[in-house]
Amino acid sequence: MARRPARCYRYCKNKPYPKSRFNRGVPDPKIRIYDLGRKKANVDDFPCCIHLVSNEYEQLSSEALEAARICANKYVSRPPPINQTRKIGKKKKLTRNSRYLVKTAGKEGFHLRVRVHPYHVVRINKMLSCAGADRLQTGMRGAFGKPNGLVARVNIGQTLLSVRTRDVNRAAAIEALRRSMYKFPGRQKIIVSKNWGFTPVRREDYVQLRQEGKLKQDGAYVQFLRGHGLIEENMRRFPDAYSAEA
Repeated sequence: MARRPARCYRYCKNKPYPKSRFNRGVPDPKIRIYDLGRKKANVDDFPCCIHLVSNEYEQLSSEALEAARICANKYVSRPPPINQTRKIGKKKKLTRNSRYLVKTAGKEGFHLRVRVHPYHVVRINKMLSCAGADRLQTGMRGAFGKPNGLVARVNIGQTLLSVRTRDVNRAAAIEALRRSMYKFPGRQKIIVSKNWGFTPVRREDYVQLRQEGKLKQDGAYVQFLRGHGLIEENMRRFPDAYSAEA
């Protein structure tokens, strides 16, 4: 039987129905990788952050998430090509494709993260259309259905994809997310974050807190010096902050 189109499962009509001991035989999601690019890059390396935000209350299939991930990764990680020229009259002009792809960031110039996970199980009540199907199926009697696939339930304002990169690659990241929008139903927005990378700190505050020693690098995130807890523990974790105060 062919795969049912995702438009049949677009709207959030029922309660969440995750995989459990009561809901068995669920197929694996199509998307298996949620982080791409230079995942282990230091938090200082990628200050610019771009988000693709949902503007609909809907369900996104795991196939759509995988397609969007591949689309964004293909554009951003493509190496910049050699400029090709074509003659227009007496002038030489860059072709559209070479101008378009020159903005790409390269394989190590970004970190892409898929922010939603498909946990909701959708069902299908299979109908037979072959000869003699009348004796085999029962129509709408017992029409609860069997697990057919996985979708992610997203709300308005929820982030779908995030890219952190350098400021010079900002245009390439925006274009990559713009292309990914065509893999999703409904409406989405591209938002340029005011925060530093994936952290919750504003860019101007990040520089100041870093100089004061009140931030500690923690992979793609940071740890903060809190105003509570044991002073000895804070002094051990943030020695620069207390030496600056002294």
